[in-house]
Amino acid sequence: MRFLKRAVPAIVAPAALAGCSNIQSAFAPMGVEAERTNVLFWVMTAGGTLIFIAVLIAASVSIFGGERARKLLAREWFVTAAGIWFPVVVLSTLLVYGFIALGAGAAPERAQNGLKISVEGELWWWRVTYERPDGTVVETANELHLPVGEPVQVALTSTNVIHSFWAPRIAGKLDMIPGRTNTLTLTATEEGVSRGQCAEYCGGAHALMSFFVIAQSPEEFEAWLAAEARPAEEPEGEAETRGRDLFFAAGCGACHTVRGTAAEGTIGPDLTHVGARRSLAAATLPNDAEAFADWIVDNQHIKPENKMPAYDIFSDEDVSDLARYLEGLN
Repeated sequence: MRFLKRAVPAIVAPAALAGCSNIQSAFAPMGVEAERTNVLFWVMTAGGTLIFIAVLIAASVSIFGGERARKLLAREWFVTAAGIWFPVVVLSTLLVYGFIALGAGAAPERAQNGLKISVEGELWWWRVTYERPDGTVVETANELHLPVGEPVQVALTSTNVIHSFWAPRIAGKLDMIPGRTNTLTLTATEEGVSRGQCAEYCGGAHALMSFFVIAQSPEEFEAWLAAEARPAEEPEGEAETRGRDLFFAAGCGACHTVRGTAAEGTIGPDLTHVGARRSLAAATLPNDAEAFADWIVDNQHIKPENKMPAYDIFSDEDVSDLARYLEGLN
């Protein structure tokens, strides 16, 4: 099958290289919250390692040590100090340090630019909506763009099942619960691309529900958002034009929106600028015409149980034209 040439490398290769890549590693933070978590992890790990070594030494002395050393370990004051007071003091200290390191209880930073971002967990993709200060609403999917150095509050919601938003290099995870809005403050500290994942099993294609986080300079972010707010451009080539006509004839606009056209569906992802995204199907496939074609024809094999039916009714030429039209939506 054609899609295997695209899907297998896209799925297997990242998994095989996960150990040598930082794109989804909590040990390579690029956000304020992730940096705090990383520091706390290493402090806890160092403390736990020292305690483990101390226990090993005590155990070795009790087994192999001399009579005097063993008697010392058996004294009541030592057992009380090592077994009660030491854990109480150490654990209490680490608990307080954890609260301080993570800023627990502190009021979250407020975005200064008036930007509002909401992320809604769908089955099985991410609906991302930006509301600009002037009231303009821009919707995209499976990518979250952030301005570096500016705290942004992201509202997390779900209308179906419980999901969990987790971008390890930016911040900790937070559940998305139906009927409730949880807010996560994200502050990117450097430019770059990282990857996130749904961290709560949500059935079906849960393992293929990923997304990208693109941290940009404030100027690049504003330029991207302005471009994203524009309606789709008219296709230029004959094949792309035939693909557009087929898109409407097949009823794709009932589920998808392409701003500037009659396509106003809200069931599936907004496709206005789908050709400019980094991936297709929530980071399952690369973004090119061949991947579009594979997805249209055999998406249920690529991402089982997703909500889009497989369109195997088209001829190869039809699929090629439709894929080229979608690829050209930049």
